[in-house]
Formats: sequence, C-alpha cells, structure tokens
Amino acid sequence: MDKSALIDAICNLTLLEAAEIVKELEERLGVSAAAPVAVAAAPAAAAAAPAEEKTSFDVELTAVGSEKIKVIKVVREVAGLGLKESKDLVEGAPQMLKEGLSKADAEAIKAKFAEVGATITLK
Repeated sequence: MDKSALIDAICNLTLLEAAEIVKELEERLGVSAAAPVAVAAAPAAAAAAPAEEKTSFDVELTAVGSEKIKVIKVVREVAGLGLKESKDLVEGAPQMLKEGLSKADAEAIKAKFAEVGATITLK
C-alpha cells in the first residue's frame, strides 16, 4: 500500500475508529500523540503553582443537532437509560450524561456523539 492509498483509507475512518488507531499506535510505539506545550518564561508564572492535570471528566450533552433520533440511541447506549429517559434527557439539553470518567472514556463518548452531530462538553 502506498502513502496515497493509506491517506485515503485514514480519511474514510470515523472519528471513533481514528481515535482507536491512535491509541493502539501510542501503545505499540510507546509514545504519546499529545502535542508538546510551549511554556513562556515569566516571573509571575514561576511563582504560580503548577496546575494539576485533570483526571476525572464529566460528559455533558450540550447541543443535539439535527439527528435527534440518532442522538437518543447513543444516549441509551452510553448512559444505559430507557427510551423515555433518553428522550427526556435529549430534549432537555444541555444535560449531564456521565460523571467521573477517565479522559479516554470521556473522549470515546464525545466521538460517538460527534458521529451523529451532537455537541458534547467535557468538564
């Protein structure tokens, strides 16, 4: 497979599939895909305590988009709710879906909702 065919294949993946591939490559190669952060040297910054990296994330359904039925199906899958509860949650957006998730789990849920056109906010 040449580079062009590989790029075409990657472009045809869903966000969730692409995220899974990135995670697998990180594990196999022992690297992180996170971009390095440039730190500006400033006297005030040196005095401030370093910010703790967030380890627990809350997933909030912010906007439903035009595919309401598909969003309800994803809510049922992710939150384990019944049809009526899922419909009520979607119609009442913004609503909290899950709390206290790891970053990987929260990002996976966000990707599922992105596929159906919904907007998710991680807090």
